[in-house]
Amino acid sequence: MADGSRSVRGGGGGGSSPGSSPVLGGRCRGWAPSAVPPGHGFRRVTLTKPTFCHYCTDFIWGLAGYQCEVCNFMSHEKCLKNVKIPCSCIAPSLVRVPVAHCFGPPGHYKRKFCTVCRKSLESPAFRCEVCELHVHTDCILFACSDCRQCHQDGHQDQDTYHHHWREGNLPSGARCEVCKKTCGSSEVLSGMRCEWCGILAHAACYIIVTPECTFGRLRNMILPPSCVQLFSRNFSKLHCFRISENLQAESDEDDDVDGSTQVSAKDVQISTDSSKQTLKIFDGNDAVKRNQFRLISIPRIAKNEEVVEAALRAYYINDDQQEYELQTFTQQALLSDDVINRNDAAEDSNSGSVFRESVPEAWIIRAKPKDEEVIRIYPAWLKVGMAYISLRVNKESTTQSVIKEVLPLLGRQTECLQNFKLVEVLMGSKQVQRMVLDSQELILNRLKDIRKTSIRQMNQTRFYVVENSKSIVRVNLFIGGLPPQLSPEEYTNILKDELAIKTNVVSVSHVYQAQGAVVLEISCFSEAERIYMLVKDTTVNDKPLNAVVIPEVMASKIPQNCWPLLVFVNPKSGGLKGRDLLYSFRKLLNPHQVFELNNGGPLPGFHTFSKVPSFRVLVCGGDGTVGWVLGALEEIRHKLVCSEPSVAILPLGTGNDLGRVLRWGAGYSGEDPYSILISVDEADDVLMDRWTILLDAEEPADGAENGVAEPEPPKIVQMNNYCGLGIDAELSLDFHHAREEEPGKFNSRFHNKGVYVKVGLQKISHTRNLHKDIKLQVDQREVELPSIEGLIFINIPSWGSGADLWGSDSDDRFEKPRIDDGLLEVVGVTGVVHMGQVQGGFRSGIRIAQGSYFRVTLLKPIPVQVDGEPWIQAPGQIIISAAGPKVHMLKKSKQKQKKTGSLKEMRVDSMAVSEGGR
Repeated sequence: MADGSRSVRGGGGGGSSPGSSPVLGGRCRGWAPSAVPPGHGFRRVTLTKPTFCHYCTDFIWGLAGYQCEVCNFMSHEKCLKNVKIPCSCIAPSLVRVPVAHCFGPPGHYKRKFCTVCRKSLESPAFRCEVCELHVHTDCILFACSDCRQCHQDGHQDQDTYHHHWREGNLPSGARCEVCKKTCGSSEVLSGMRCEWCGILAHAACYIIVTPECTFGRLRNMILPPSCVQLFSRNFSKLHCFRISENLQAESDEDDDVDGSTQVSAKDVQISTDSSKQTLKIFDGNDAVKRNQFRLISIPRIAKNEEVVEAALRAYYINDDQQEYELQTFTQQALLSDDVINRNDAAEDSNSGSVFRESVPEAWIIRAKPKDEEVIRIYPAWLKVGMAYISLRVNKESTTQSVIKEVLPLLGRQTECLQNFKLVEVLMGSKQVQRMVLDSQELILNRLKDIRKTSIRQMNQTRFYVVENSKSIVRVNLFIGGLPPQLSPEEYTNILKDELAIKTNVVSVSHVYQAQGAVVLEISCFSEAERIYMLVKDTTVNDKPLNAVVIPEVMASKIPQNCWPLLVFVNPKSGGLKGRDLLYSFRKLLNPHQVFELNNGGPLPGFHTFSKVPSFRVLVCGGDGTVGWVLGALEEIRHKLVCSEPSVAILPLGTGNDLGRVLRWGAGYSGEDPYSILISVDEADDVLMDRWTILLDAEEPADGAENGVAEPEPPKIVQMNNYCGLGIDAELSLDFHHAREEEPGKFNSRFHNKGVYVKVGLQKISHTRNLHKDIKLQVDQREVELPSIEGLIFINIPSWGSGADLWGSDSDDRFEKPRIDDGLLEVVGVTGVVHMGQVQGGFRSGIRIAQGSYFRVTLLKPIPVQVDGEPWIQAPGQIIISAAGPKVHMLKKSKQKQKKTGSLKEMRVDSMAVSEGGR
């Protein structure tokens, strides 16, 4: 080993998968310290730059180290015997439950490492939107289908969850929960993290942690995966988790960006040595048709065996190279449907050099035919016990004979063969595909076809023996954008006309008449997919429809001490922070409890949680977003089992007055999302008044044709914070118009406030005798107004980004304001200068009245704004009154969180850790 002439290659069947729950079975429980490293092919290499060990993360002193020729794992010689992380070539065989990843668009990620090749992500790369997987664009095909299992889909469902380990990309200060030493590194892919509870550990320590995961500190907020059911065979992961498809705009331009020629350009650099040549390697007919190849660099005098071994390494395959051969073909053959074997007449050249005067354009890896083979059969119903059965098959072996031979080994020999089927599962990184094999299909022929299509796919293919059962298909689709206030029959007729739904497999299960939305229950996968895709291009009354795939929450399975958190995020708020928060909350919680408000609004989220006995809500957005969610909650409260959920706020807007009052701060500035969730869990429940505003115009709005238009019908809006008339609403209206003209510029609170100042300065010289244009009644009493330009009704002690408009001075005429006292305060301002003085803290507004019922008479059109939404209100009546029951809000606790060495350590359930260390 020391002279570097021989390599140390590990076996192909050991080690616990770092990206999945521990594999069950005797062969898959980890390697003893004296064992050969799992699947790696280490070779002594000369180091030409500073290098760190991937096992202990220490610097490798000297000029020699040991590197895996397949996955680039680097190690000290002393650490070789302790390496327990499996090589990328055998990682697919160690996945316990195959779950595809949900990749967003390629992006640049600093200080991150590829899970497949372990190299730094210097070029654009992919990341999973649900777990912490990061991969290069040309490594994505080789990533394991080892994402988090966030719901039950009828395949290998379970109630007990194990830790879901993911290697590397930890903060440099992360500490192991077993030995309490640093386990993170910014130099290499190192350390392990459970993606449910967040426990951190060394690669040498995580195997002694108790396998069962209790979801850590956030267990009371996480929607347990065992409580969520979603049948999603024909839907992509983006559709299942309601992730906006515009995220993929960049990557959709080239469907073959993963593994295609242009993203393999980094491998071209290895051929600069004139003594070497670069070859294109295809792994099967599918790669040829897609023109997806890998580049390898070999010496010009290399033998075929060396080329085959290098080609297998390029595709992360650790099989014996004697079982494979290379075939050459010309560019013309690339365009044909069948690839011709051009090596049949040159059998004696297999041991010779591949160097020729004319180098072949490309090579294809082929598996040599076999008369018999050993395959693994996985029992799909087992939750504990052995992981698979090894079975030898020959040319006569059929699906039925395999099932007949396997059942006795599983203790099911007394059962009928017809009650079982053999399912072929392709564990792709983007999609897990299942296909039931015909009972008379020859197994060896099937294996030959798979390898002919793709050698890599064979490495990612499994066979499961599955019990036959009547599968119940039930896909729930939320359809929004329909005309409101129609009957279920009318909605069904509209869907028949516009979408041609098949009523024998599609039924309307829920109707939300006020919102113009329905929920369809579909018992056919293909029909569900057809409707989903058709809705995107359908409009009703010139209004586009929208469709959302809805999971089913099985409320009876939710633990009694669990109050799942329903998260709404407005990605348009706070610049790009809303998008980042979506990503973070999907990782910290179950992505099925995180909803993007751009995709159907709040209603899909409330419908999903309609049967949950108790839950809380977190709204990430500005005051307008909070009002939107509270309004939707008020409308469908009667359809929720938990009719009064408490609502927390993560302020992303410009003013964020409600967030200030409830102690959530002036605005989100990059705090750790985990600490935010802890604050929500520890927050205090408080009540807040909400108000209904009736707008009854007595004259037609401006712009009516021929002046004979009818007056606008009465309109009702809800108010949470404040309602302004006059100069206050006029400034909001000007800001609103400026934002509509150039929406791209309004992506930061600093810029937004600058625009407010600008429009305010333009109004300094304007005078408006508002007190002459309106009349005010408070609790049936006429109130004389002083000389003012603005009249403001306030429900909370914060206005205009934190200003105290009412003031703190005591006044015997009025009660001390509270957000739950059932009273509104009425304040006047004399102009823009007065408003600026209030916001600067130099003055307060003019106290006018306090009451619970208000009638304002407008004598002329006047600007009005409610919670930041402005418009011009025609002359008429405005009536403000209390809106039903008070709403439950969450107020951030004054008690500070207990500080520890790392915020990540707080995510660990101390009881689980102490048990794991025993």
